[in-house]
Amino acid sequence: MKTIIEPGREIPVLAEADVLVVGSGPGGLSAAIAAARTGADVLLVEEYGCFGGNLTQVGVQTIGWYDIGACIDSEGICRELEARAKQYGAAYERPNARRLSINGEAFKYAADRIVIEEGIRPLLHCKTVAAVMEGNTIGGIVTESKSGRQAVLAKRVIDATGDADVAVAAGAETHKTPVDEMLGVTVVFSCSGVNKEKFLAYVNERKPRFGDWGKNWSIRTDGKEDDLFCPYLEEEFNRAQEKGIIPKGIQSIGGTFGHLTEHGEATYLNMLYMMKYDATSVEELTRAEMDGRQLAMWAIAALKSEVPGFENATLRDFGMKLGVRDTRKIVSRGNLTGDDVFGQARFADTIGIFPEFIDGYEVLFLPTTGRYFQIPYGILLPKSVENLLVAGRCVGGDKMSHAATRNMMCCAVTGQAAGTAAALSLRENVTPGALNVALLQKELVAQGARIN
Repeated sequence: MKTIIEPGREIPVLAEADVLVVGSGPGGLSAAIAAARTGADVLLVEEYGCFGGNLTQVGVQTIGWYDIGACIDSEGICRELEARAKQYGAAYERPNARRLSINGEAFKYAADRIVIEEGIRPLLHCKTVAAVMEGNTIGGIVTESKSGRQAVLAKRVIDATGDADVAVAAGAETHKTPVDEMLGVTVVFSCSGVNKEKFLAYVNERKPRFGDWGKNWSIRTDGKEDDLFCPYLEEEFNRAQEKGIIPKGIQSIGGTFGHLTEHGEATYLNMLYMMKYDATSVEELTRAEMDGRQLAMWAIAALKSEVPGFENATLRDFGMKLGVRDTRKIVSRGNLTGDDVFGQARFADTIGIFPEFIDGYEVLFLPTTGRYFQIPYGILLPKSVENLLVAGRCVGGDKMSHAATRNMMCCAVTGQAAGTAAALSLRENVTPGALNVALLQKELVAQGARIN
């Protein structure tokens, strides 16, 4: 690759904080809230124009849809996010479900209010481009924005970017699943002009199940999921392909529908699963966004042709960015494996729990029987960088554990722990890696988190 030399220059300092959180999805929001409640001065930096991550920027409209049967779920700020969404009119009941749907547009406002009420300092439209380092210790980030190139300094930094962007900038070691094996990416879309009653009558007649997911690809369950209702469409797209509505050879269309409103809107249409895109490559991101929009238009044409209630449907919107499931994960001081997840692992340094909800790499386990695993503090700590914690999708662990920890509720669990640990380590005047885990656990329990 051709290179240029960038001249050295002084960079103005935009802000300083005790704890800097980069990224504002459920993991970042939870981290910022927890750090503020533990007494730290917190700055929350977000690349886009709203807080909320996948909820507001991608179009994913539920945090805990998997809560079925005897599920024992996480507790703490992760659950509070749903309650506060409802408080601000950004959530509504889902038929035959215990958990709420989230209105992504309304949650933009709800997240604003949460940030203000918690005393968190906000900074939107600000992209991280480098880390401020002294040896192997992070002391902040360098940002680019409409204001130019500026630094934000902090005593503790939390990477909640999903892709370990800060960790990589700081020199932390990361790993990725080979692109041919990565979980797919998705352009989420929504439709207007849908006849809700007609569509639901069709769905109730068909009674799609989770077991239907395995018809076009191999998927492993433990059997208990197969006969459970799932809002899934696939045969309809196969018929459309036979009619030439979807081009031959396209295998990325088929998936679930989210919420149906009284105003004829079908939102959170998670109907595209696009493989072999590396979302840490700007070229691949560009291709995925454009390919996804084309697939969505074919999907809408198929819905209009094959699905009762969608005859007059039109595109309402696309998510403002690509939905990404799988990129970098840090090489961490602790570890979490697929065997730990399947085996209900217990850890001395537990900072939260997550149910046996495993969704990825051709495996689908739903937590209907009360099985869960503990999350170790060590997967939040990069091996080689001090004063940096990681929360959300890019925490440490192997490929199969990622199929569990990537989920938004688990991201919020690791976020709450990271924020609490960052603030406590300042109070105790130790690095996050040297923090007394028993003290962290005591504080998390006091905040309402479930750690065992």
